[in-house]
Amino acid sequence: MTPSPAAALRPIEAWFTSRGWRPMPFQRQCWRAYLEGASGLIQVPTGSGKTYAAVMGPIADMLSESGAAGPEGGLRLLVLTPLRALSRDLLLAIREPIEAMGWPLRVGLRNGDTSSHERGKQLKAPPQILITTPESLSLLLAGPRAEALFADLEAVVIDEWHELMGSKRGSQTELCLSWLRGRRPALRTWAISATIGNLEEAARAAVGVDGELRIITARIRRDTQIRSLLPDTIDGFPWAGHLGLRMYEELVAALDPAVSTLLFTNTRNQAERWHQCLRFACPEMDGALALHHSAIDRAQREAIEAGVKAAAIRWVVCTSSLDLGVDFQPVERVVQIGSAKNLARLLQRAGRSAHQPGGTAQVLFMPTNALELLEVSAMRRGLGEGLVEHRRPPAEPLDVLLQHLVSLACGPGFEPEATLAAVRRTWSYRQLERRRWDWCLRFLEAGGDCLGAYPRYRKLEREPAAGAQADGPWRYVVREPAIARLHRLNIGTISADRAVTVRFVRGAVLGHVEEAFVGRLKPGDVFFFAGRQLEFVRLREMTAMVKATTRRSATVPAWGGGQMALSDLLSAHLRREVDRCARALDGESGFDLDTAELRALEPLLERQVQLSALPRTHQFLVELCHTREGSHLYSYPFEGRFVHEGLGFLWSWRLARHHPGTFTVSVNDYGFELLAPRGYPFEELLAQHAGSLLDPAGLLEDLERAVNLSELCRRRFRSIAQVSGLVLNGYPGQARSGGQLQISAALLFDVFQRHEPGNLLLAQARGEVLEEQLDLGRLIGTLERLQGSEWLERHPPRPGPMAFPLLAERLNNRMSNESLLERLERLRRQACRAEGL
Repeated sequence: MTPSPAAALRPIEAWFTSRGWRPMPFQRQCWRAYLEGASGLIQVPTGSGKTYAAVMGPIADMLSESGAAGPEGGLRLLVLTPLRALSRDLLLAIREPIEAMGWPLRVGLRNGDTSSHERGKQLKAPPQILITTPESLSLLLAGPRAEALFADLEAVVIDEWHELMGSKRGSQTELCLSWLRGRRPALRTWAISATIGNLEEAARAAVGVDGELRIITARIRRDTQIRSLLPDTIDGFPWAGHLGLRMYEELVAALDPAVSTLLFTNTRNQAERWHQCLRFACPEMDGALALHHSAIDRAQREAIEAGVKAAAIRWVVCTSSLDLGVDFQPVERVVQIGSAKNLARLLQRAGRSAHQPGGTAQVLFMPTNALELLEVSAMRRGLGEGLVEHRRPPAEPLDVLLQHLVSLACGPGFEPEATLAAVRRTWSYRQLERRRWDWCLRFLEAGGDCLGAYPRYRKLEREPAAGAQADGPWRYVVREPAIARLHRLNIGTISADRAVTVRFVRGAVLGHVEEAFVGRLKPGDVFFFAGRQLEFVRLREMTAMVKATTRRSATVPAWGGGQMALSDLLSAHLRREVDRCARALDGESGFDLDTAELRALEPLLERQVQLSALPRTHQFLVELCHTREGSHLYSYPFEGRFVHEGLGFLWSWRLARHHPGTFTVSVNDYGFELLAPRGYPFEELLAQHAGSLLDPAGLLEDLERAVNLSELCRRRFRSIAQVSGLVLNGYPGQARSGGQLQISAALLFDVFQRHEPGNLLLAQARGEVLEEQLDLGRLIGTLERLQGSEWLERHPPRPGPMAFPLLAERLNNRMSNESLLERLERLRRQACRAEGL
């Protein structure tokens, strides 16, 4: 007899009582929904108890099966998490009540760090609860024991779903869940998310297109207080980084050694530099100051996380490696260095402090340039309205589907029709066409049109389905052991430049840097990494051997993918903030510079108005001026650097059709600059062709000519080739270099273009470049918005405050015997003399 929900939940209530806690209403709602057989999504603020809301329902169900004896052996609950650091926290959180109450349940952890001995034990005697990552789950499905391992599975919980669903790792998760649901139709799925705008779509992506779902939210008040470090003076010549490290004294003065603080940066390079700066500025913090990012060795990261929890480490300079739900109860304050560029990211980071229900998150904002003060003022207003960005799942990424099908064929095998039906029940592949499915099967079975002569590309073979006659139903399997072994070693959807391990000549591993950085080093060169000054000794088999040195160096590794752009939601708020400033300076009633950031910016804003203008929300500002460098066009759509990059190249191409010229394009989050030779007739061309510059018609054709789309697709294809299994890294110890992978992918790209132009992976590369790199949908929306805007053309005598950062961006990419700072100071002095300052 099945116990009532109230009876099943008594052990859970008893543990909460033993801790002096009372379950929150949303937690009880989740537990009852689970026991009723429902699936869904939980969204409540960070630190409110989401984990126990999701896992206690399945635990109560297991405990109710056989009374004190507990459930029989076999895996019942699978917990998926995007980060290994989260896995360890989840393991501790779930084990705590089990051990405290003596419940007869076992919890296991399985990821890339799990020993082979432990993995073998888990397969022979599976724990009732297994915590793992999407990659490890996919690897389990590619094993011979997959069907037996998941035969008793009842529930899947996906932690931090918002982090997974917007990437191919989310697609990988959806496909794995589709196979599990095919074996276990009553499987219940619960996704956990803290910050996401499109709840319904997020829930459907996790649960699938079939059946009802429940979205559980809670109105738990969690305030976020943002305070900015304001410079003493702000002149009219801001540029990216012109504050930054120069304000380290103000930051040090604002920090308290007794207050546990996470200092977030947007890139690993920036984190290394700030850690180096604080280390030299605060020698008394030695041992209490740490650096944490994903390129640092796992053992060091774990030691730092343990130090923070034990309150031994007080300040940690970190990146998004600590964005997610690692539970740092002692952390009292968060510092954001540079704009977070995204409301959801700022909320997530703010939630690291006061990580408990009802806590108030403390955020100290450290601008790296003056105009970022506009952004933080806009962020504060956006958070006040309770808005958060949407995350969109990729649409039918075929490279992930190809990898998934080979994984299934390496494990239990798959029947084409049943698998197609299961795949179509996922959100991302719900509209998968039969012709595209058939192409995938033919590509994997016969190598497609081009690769059939090579056995390593003919991966799938047919055999009769279990219990079927030779002429009956059949399934696909991988029979060749070498193909299966290599596939399992290369499962995953994260592709980046090849990583080179950094190791002391006689000692420990420090972490990893990108191959391109190490390729520029010579023996004896000194660089700063993982909080240490290191001397490069030699490179051996993708390992950089180093030794500690007292010689100083400002060289810091750079990693790809470091630039972030303004989100669409924050862009809209930023335009409204600029509009507010324009109206306030015009003296309009009801509009004031009502935040500390806007008041600090007043001198800069006034100079912008004197030289040019501040655009209202219905206006589009374009500035034209002439200097000794040439003719300048500055445009300010306020749509983020990726959109501006596309707009800049589009305008260059369309202007050059009317009057040939050579353009230099520079972009930032606020606008773009076109620099043409002196005398280029921007004024005449805008007077005659302004409308055509903003016309969405012919956009694709013009972009293809303007940005060399074919070369961008070729670069993107490398990632797709790796995920789909066309290009493999090789065996451990025999890994191929990034250059070798790029050459292999480029050769395949050329072969497909010449002999199989209809290859769907080529189409995917083109689609990803347009939608992700050039942000085509947002670019079209921007053109349409600007078409309906009032054109505000100004002719300042020299670049003004909003143009100066674009000018600096361009100078930063130019070779010169002057440093960037020297060049910018010279330009600033010239402008000041011209204005009589």
